Amino acid sequence: MSSVKQYMQFVKPYRWKIVWTILIGIIKFAIPLLLPLILKYIIDDIINAENMSDGAKTSELLWIMGGAFVIFLILRPPVEYIRQYLAQWVGNKILFDIRDRLFDHIQKLSLRFYSQTKTGEIISRVIHDVEQTKNFVLTGLMNVWLDIITILIAITIMMTMNVGLTLVSIILFPFFGFSIKYFYGRLRRLTRDRSQALAEVQGHLHERVQGVPVTRSFALEEYEQGQFNKRNENFLDKALNHTNWNAKTFAVTNTITDLAPLLVIAYAGYQVINGGLSVGTMVAFVAYMERVYSPLRRLINSSTVLTQSIASIDRVFEFLNEKYDIVDKKDAKAMTGVEGNVDIDRISFRYDEDEPDVLKDVSLQVKKGETIALVGMSGGGKSTLISLIPRFYDVTKGSIKIDGTDIRDVKARSLRDNIGMVLQDNTLFSESISMNIRMGNPDATDEEVITAAKAANAHDFITDLVHGYDTLVGERGVKLSGGQKQRIAIARVFLKNPPILIFDEATSALDLESEHTIQEALEKLASDRTTFIVAHRLATITHADRIVVVVGGEIRESGSHEELMKKQGSYYNLYQVQNLDQPDLKG
Repeated sequence: MSSVKQYMQFVKPYRWKIVWTILIGIIKFAIPLLLPLILKYIIDDIINAENMSDGAKTSELLWIMGGAFVIFLILRPPVEYIRQYLAQWVGNKILFDIRDRLFDHIQKLSLRFYSQTKTGEIISRVIHDVEQTKNFVLTGLMNVWLDIITILIAITIMMTMNVGLTLVSIILFPFFGFSIKYFYGRLRRLTRDRSQALAEVQGHLHERVQGVPVTRSFALEEYEQGQFNKRNENFLDKALNHTNWNAKTFAVTNTITDLAPLLVIAYAGYQVINGGLSVGTMVAFVAYMERVYSPLRRLINSSTVLTQSIASIDRVFEFLNEKYDIVDKKDAKAMTGVEGNVDIDRISFRYDEDEPDVLKDVSLQVKKGETIALVGMSGGGKSTLISLIPRFYDVTKGSIKIDGTDIRDVKARSLRDNIGMVLQDNTLFSESISMNIRMGNPDATDEEVITAAKAANAHDFITDLVHGYDTLVGERGVKLSGGQKQRIAIARVFLKNPPILIFDEATSALDLESEHTIQEALEKLASDRTTFIVAHRLATITHADRIVVVVGGEIRESGSHEELMKKQGSYYNLYQVQNLDQPDLKG
C-alpha cells in the first residue's frame, strides 16, 4: 500500500466533515464571482443605458450595491469563518491521530532499531514531517478542489457571455498542464532529499546537545563545529537544489498564467472596436481572468506544497511501517501468578543475521527465590543474556521458560509486568521525584510511594530537598547524584513489586558510601524473589546462591562463592585480579 493510501486511512473518519468544508468553501469562493457580473451590469445596463434617466440609474445602482453589501458584509464572513475553522479542525485532528499512532509505534519498536537510529531523526519525523502532512489535507483534499470548482464555475459563466472569448481565455491550459507534469516529478524527490538532510542535522544536533559535557571536557568545540557544518552544508546544498528547481517551476508556470490575460485583452479589445462586444462584457472578462488565473496560480503553489507534503508522508509512513522484532502470537495469553522459576534452555543469540553468535548454547535453571550472579569480562554476553529474559530481543535458538511457559507464548507486556530492572544508568524523566517513582505503578497512592522510597533508602534525602517529592529532577535526572538516581530507580521497582528482578551493574558507577546504601536496598528488594545480578565488583555478589561465570558467550563455571574459590578456575582468577578478600585467596 502506498504511503498516500495509508495516510487516507487516517483521513477516512473525517471524510464527511471534509465534504461539508468543501461545500461551504464553494459558497465562499463563488460569492466573489458575482463581482464581474455586477460590474458588467452596472456598465452595460445602468451607465450606458440610453433610455434611463440619471435618477433611475442612481436608484438602480443603489439597489444593486445594497444587495452586494448584504452578501459581502453579512453572508460571506460567517461562511469564511466556518470554512476556516472546519478545515483547521479536521487537519489538526488527523495530525493528532497520526502522532498518537506514532507514539504507540515508538514504544513497540525493538531496542535493535533504537541502537541503529538517531533520536533526533525520529523526533524530526514525528514533529516536522507530520506537521508538513497537514498541507495534504488542507491543500490537496480541500483547497485544490475548491480552486478547480472556482475555475469551472468562472468558465461556465464566461461561456454564457461569449464562447469565443472563453476559448481564448483557456487556450494556454494544456501548456500549463504539461509544465506541471514536467517540473513536479523531480520536485518530489528533491523535497524528500531536503527533508532527509534536515533530519540528519536534527539528529546530530540532538546527540551533540546531550554530549556538551564531553565536548567541553575534551575542548572539542572547533572540531564539533566542523562536524555540524558538514551536515548543515549538506542540508544547504539540498535546500538550494530544491529552491533552484522550484524557482524554474514558478518562472515557467507564472509566465503562462501572465500571458493568458494579455491574449484576452487583445482579442476582447479588437471585438469592442469592431462592435462585436460590449465594453461591460470586456471588463467582466478581464475581471474573470483574474478569477480564473488566481486559483490557477494557487494550484501551482498547491502543487509545490503537495509535493512537499507527500514527501513528508513518505517519510512518516516509512517510519510507521518499520517492522517489530518482538510481536505477540495471535493466541498469546497474559502471564499471571508468576512464581519465578526460570529455565534457560540451550539458547543462542546474535544481534544480526550476518554477525556471529553473542551467546552460544547457554543453559541455566533458576528456582523460585534464587539469586544468580553473572560475572565475567566485559563483552562476554552477561547483559545480553539478561536482556533476553524480558524479551527485549528474542533468542535465535533454544528457549526461555518462566514457570514452564515459553516467554514467546505470552504477551510481552504481561511478561515485563512481572520483571523489575535496576540498571547502571537508569533513565529518569524531567518531572517530579514522585512521578518517577510512580513509573513502577502509576496508580499508587502517595503513601505507597513514600513506603517504596523508605524501602529504597531514598526517603531521607528526598525530604531534605526544598520541594521534597515534588522536586523536578531535570532531564535524565541531571539535578541528582548517581546514588540518588539509583535509589529512585530501586524505589520504583519496590513499588512495582515484581516476582523477578534484574540488576545490571546497579552499583558499579557509585562511590563506596553510596554503593553500601544501595547494596543494602537491593538485598532487601531481592529477598524472596528470583534475582539476576550482573556485576563487575565481585565483593558485591559473594552472597549470591549461585555465581555464573560467562566467557565468550558461554557459561564457563557455576557455583557458590566458596565452591568457585576452591575450584581455582576463572572466577578465582577474576577475584585475584580485583585483589579482594585476601584471607580467602590464601585459603
